[in-house]
Amino acid sequence: MADDVNGAVRNPRPTTPSRLVVGISGASGVAYGIRALDALRELGVESHLVVTRAALLTLSQETELSADDLMGRADVTHRLNDVGASIASGSFRTMGMLVAPCSVRTMSEIATGVTSTLLTRAADVVLKERRPLVLMVRETPLHLGHLRTMTALTEMGAIIAPPLPAFYARPASIEEMIDQSVGRALDLFGLEWSSVRRWTGLKGATRE
Repeated sequence: MADDVNGAVRNPRPTTPSRLVVGISGASGVAYGIRALDALRELGVESHLVVTRAALLTLSQETELSADDLMGRADVTHRLNDVGASIASGSFRTMGMLVAPCSVRTMSEIATGVTSTLLTRAADVVLKERRPLVLMVRETPLHLGHLRTMTALTEMGAIIAPPLPAFYARPASIEEMIDQSVGRALDLFGLEWSSVRRWTGLKGATRE
């Protein structure tokens, strides 16, 4: 506690722990979740990982990594059906949650509030605690139901952040495109990752 200039005692504002929940669901693009875990480790942010069964199938199709390889990138891993996990409670303080990638099924379940797995329960907790929830939704084209679900989630406080390429960054590889999207998602939590290429203005532009 600290005294102000009038002698009143004030409680210090609690600081947010350097801790982020990462969910990986079954949409194509498991590399986004993988690189998010790598980035958090570089940044010294504690990662809490929860992965769906469909995501593990995607992992086997899109990468050469095993489930153990993936889990080893996180500081803490949680079983999908562990409803008693720390991240299932709002009293467990975090910076928020990133779902990368986020399938339409996962997105839709979060929107209803009727959660059947730890991943969607953790996302619901983040929403009710008014913490940032960033969903890297992977689907195209989108029908009206998808769009209405995204609108509902946005009204609830979530951020819909599809991983779209930033061509101004002149990516030379798929890996650079992935890192740019992941880094921009981490920006939404106030985390600055060195792999992001920032816009600095038009080249050769002159001021009138």
